[in-house]
Amino acid sequence: MPIAPDATTAALHATARELVADRRGILAADESIATMSARLEKAGVTPTGTGRRDYRELLVTTPDLHEGVSGVILCDETLRQRLADGRPFPRALRDLGLLPGIKVDTGTTHLPGTAGELVTEGLDGLPARLAEYAELGARFAKWRAVIRIGEATPSPWALAANAHALARYASACQAAGIVPVVEPEVLMDGAHPLSRCASATTDALTALFDALRDARVDLRGTVLKPNMVVPGDGSPQRCPPAAVARATVDVLGAVLPDGLAGVAFLSGGQAPETATAHLAAMQEIDTPWPLTFSFGRALVSPALLEWRGAPDRVAAAQATLARLVRRNAAVLRGSGAPLQTA
Repeated sequence: MPIAPDATTAALHATARELVADRRGILAADESIATMSARLEKAGVTPTGTGRRDYRELLVTTPDLHEGVSGVILCDETLRQRLADGRPFPRALRDLGLLPGIKVDTGTTHLPGTAGELVTEGLDGLPARLAEYAELGARFAKWRAVIRIGEATPSPWALAANAHALARYASACQAAGIVPVVEPEVLMDGAHPLSRCASATTDALTALFDALRDARVDLRGTVLKPNMVVPGDGSPQRCPPAAVARATVDVLGAVLPDGLAGVAFLSGGQAPETATAHLAAMQEIDTPWPLTFSFGRALVSPALLEWRGAPDRVAAAQATLARLVRRNAAVLRGSGAPLQTA
C-alpha cells in the first residue's frame, strides 16, 4: 500500500499527471549558486543574488510559457526569493499556470570504495526540509544521481548506492506530499558507443526501480528523469535520431513498470536541436507512459546568451526561450517538423 494517506495519494497522482500531461515539459532552472554564478559571469552578468533572481524571473515570466511547460524546478535560493513585483516565486509560478518545483539534493561527492565514482548527498535533514518546501509552495522535487561510464564503471556498488539514495529521497517526498522526480543520469562523457550507454542505463534503471519497489514508493506519483541513450560525446559513432529513439525506448521498455506517471528526459549536454530531434523521433514509438522533456541548458543557455544582463534584451531573451519551448512542445504534439542532425 502507498505510504501516504488516501487524500495525499490522490493529490500526488494529480500533480504527477499534470507534470507530464497535455504534451508539456518541465523547465529545469535549478543550478546551484556556484554554477549559476559562473554561467552569469561568463555571460558578462554580475553574479549576485539579485542577478540570479533577475535571470530566473526572466525565464519564468516568459509570455505563454505555461503553454509548453508544466512546471519549473528551482533551487533553494530562488524558491525563497521574490519577483520584482514582490510576489514569492512559488506564488508567481502558480499565477502563471506553472507548478513550482525544488531541487533538494546537495551535490555529489566521491563514493568510498570506488575509482572516482560519485554518490549524491542531501539525505540528512531531508524530511524537515521537504516539509518547509511544501509550506513554501513546492509541489514537486528533484534529486540527481550521476553515473559515469568507464572501463570498469558503473560499478554495482555505485549503482546500488545511488539507487538507494534516490529511493529514500522519493519516499520522503511522498510522505511530505511532494511528487519526486528521480534523475539517474548516465553521463555522455567518454568515447563509448551507443550500445555501452544502453547497457549502463539499463543497469542504472534496474537498480533504481528495485530500490523504489523496496521503499514502497508509489510510482503513479513519481516522474522519471533519465538520460537518452546516445553515444559518448567523444565517440566517432553517429546515430540518426530514429536509432537513438529506438535504443532509448527499448531500454525503458525492458525496465520501467507501466504504472509510472511519466518520463521527462534530461538533455544531458546535447545541443538543443539534437535533443529536440531525439525527442521528436521517440514520439513515433508507442509507450505506456508519456515521454516529455525536462531540459535545462538546452533551453535556458541560449536565453542567457541573448540577455547578458541588459534590461533592454529581456524581451529578446524571452523570445529565444519561448521559441525553444514551442519547438519541443510541438514535437510532443506531432506538429513539429523533425529536425535533422549530423
